[in-house]
Amino acid sequence: MIKMLHLTFVLLTLAAFGGKMFISVARPALLDHKAVKIAPHVISSLLLLTGIILVFQGNWRAGDYGWLVAKIIVLFGFIGLGIMAMRSEGTNRWLAFGGAIACFIYIGIVAVSKNAFFFL
Repeated sequence: MIKMLHLTFVLLTLAAFGGKMFISVARPALLDHKAVKIAPHVISSLLLLTGIILVFQGNWRAGDYGWLVAKIIVLFGFIGLGIMAMRSEGTNRWLAFGGAIACFIYIGIVAVSKNAFFFL
């Protein structure tokens, strides 16, 4: 149950991030609406909460957890690049957006493979 909720929030987080980027280009005035400001934070918070619950349910804290540390570190990169994407303009905006999506993909691959260095 928690895993399905977590996966749902993963998809909602990606949709919210992409949606905010689309809105920032197509109709920037919509970014001032309260729901557009608050909803992505609520979704991301629930994603993080369900992730923490999964760690304790899966007893991953007792064994090999390097992949989990890698996910947390790259999560900070995703957040930073996402902030840059929303605040920048022009080429820098899209480079930051691409970097954030790359972080998101990395986190997903590591979640499935349980290997932080899957590319080696």
